[in-house]
Amino acid sequence: MSDPKTNEPGGLPYALGDKRKLTGDEKFCFGCHKDLACFTKCCADVNILLTPLDVLRLSRKTNMTTTDFLNQHTLTPMTKELKLPVVVLKMRSEDDKKCPFLGEQGCSVYDERPWSCRMYPLGMGLPPARAGEEPKPIYFLFEDDFCEGTKESNEWTVDSWRKNQSVVEREKIEAGHAGIVTHPWFIGGRQFDLKRMDMYYTACYDLDAFRRFVFDTTFLKRFELEDDLVEQMRTNDEALLQFAFRWLRFALFGEPIMTVREDAPATGRNQ
Repeated sequence: MSDPKTNEPGGLPYALGDKRKLTGDEKFCFGCHKDLACFTKCCADVNILLTPLDVLRLSRKTNMTTTDFLNQHTLTPMTKELKLPVVVLKMRSEDDKKCPFLGEQGCSVYDERPWSCRMYPLGMGLPPARAGEEPKPIYFLFEDDFCEGTKESNEWTVDSWRKNQSVVEREKIEAGHAGIVTHPWFIGGRQFDLKRMDMYYTACYDLDAFRRFVFDTTFLKRFELEDDLVEQMRTNDEALLQFAFRWLRFALFGEPIMTVREDAPATGRNQ
């Protein structure tokens, strides 16, 4: 469903090739159900990129910490082409390389399935950051030979499909993440060092580790934060995730969106 290879942060994460690009109101046909001969064929031997919200919700769905989920169910490929860490769902080791959550009746985590699974047969990419421009998503259509769903009569537009698959509401939660990967800081090919790579990975994907960083260190003594926000972050995962995106803009790019306490410990503002 997706390809982790990309030329720069915010670059298109899919091999577009000759895929047909779609506008928001352009129509396509698609349906997926267990009576199709191809049912679940798209759930094997495929690279599924996981978003921060995917990792969070799948970990909770499987009663795991984000740390354990990442260790057991994901890979983090690193190449010279990648400027930011990406998280890919690990397929089973058998020859068919099926998704670990694929059962006899289909997807066992369907209500919390990843973003790319919800989007299929659509793909989406964000172009590289440009000064003074807000990157606009580019949508395209996968027309895989094995997929019989494209022969179904159900008619959709990009917008109606995204709403039907609850993509829109999930993307609102992750809007802060899109602002990071398409940040103007990357213009010109700038790259993070390993420390910032780890900072990004932990805050975005290993939310339980980030919660420990916030509450078990001197973090709260360093920054002025609203009391109600602090209490939300103790128990509300999505509030903490959205705060993580906010903090990263400060820690990675130096944006003045957080206030350091005047009496903050003197061991560094990002620790």
